[in-house]
Amino acid sequence: MTLSPTQVWVLILGCAALTMLIKALGPMLLGGRSLPAWFTRVVVLMAPTLLCALVVTSVLATGRTWSVGAHTVGVAVAGVLLWRRHSLVLAVVVAVAVTAGLRAL
Repeated sequence: MTLSPTQVWVLILGCAALTMLIKALGPMLLGGRSLPAWFTRVVVLMAPTLLCALVVTSVLATGRTWSVGAHTVGVAVAGVLLWRRHSLVLAVVVAVAVTAGLRAL
């Protein structure tokens, strides 16, 4: 199914309007009320969860299929290094070296 340019712009504008509506409803409905502690804990966890989902999708998805390749191993190595509290620069350099090395093989 191919969308026409007009349909694409209508979809983009519709998504923008829906996003603005959702962002406006929160402050309007909750106003100055304090949120329950359980709700605050859930909201705090939403950003890292979304970031993880985006990273996993970027690393494992190739078009419409899932794949594992050299870049996946590089990201995994960087993740382990960051988990072990190494510096971000070191994790990126090692990830690039591992990915390049695997692709050279």
